[in-house]
Amino acid sequence: MKYYDFTGKFRELYDKAIAQYGKGGREGEKFFSTVEKAWLAANGITPQHMYDYAEDHHSGGEPGYDNALTIETVRRDYFLNVQSGRPSAIVLDEEALPAKTDAVLGIEWLPRIIPKARAKLRGELPPSLMYCCGGDRRFFKTHDILPAEFLSLVWRHERDDAAVAAWVAHRSAAK
Repeated sequence: MKYYDFTGKFRELYDKAIAQYGKGGREGEKFFSTVEKAWLAANGITPQHMYDYAEDHHSGGEPGYDNALTIETVRRDYFLNVQSGRPSAIVLDEEALPAKTDAVLGIEWLPRIIPKARAKLRGELPPSLMYCCGGDRRFFKTHDILPAEFLSLVWRHERDDAAVAAWVAHRSAAK
């Protein structure tokens, strides 16, 4: 694998997913060749992630290529340097997530997005969940947080939800 060429190859596959979805493709696993799937896997990315970006692109243009690239760059860094390129065998139980209306420090969605971000970092999101979905994007816009920035924050405070919450409260108050 060529590491230096990550962004170019990612762009190629992102654009391919957008085109496949635009042509009516609804099975992300079929968007990519065996070689392309192997490249995605070697970088901690699944065809489902690319499908989610394509689906949301065709439903309003967000999160967009720039956010997808920065999110997947953080995920890739975690995958290669923390997980040593080995995928997790764990899948987040969606039913175990806090409710969308739960709040911490008066901030709705925060108790839900922290474990989602942690699962994204580790490659443990089920196919039914997307990091940076519409609800996540509302949260990020409300609190003026870049999605990849939040992912990095959760990585830095991987075992300290209170530190994440304090940072978000501070950022939100500063806007």
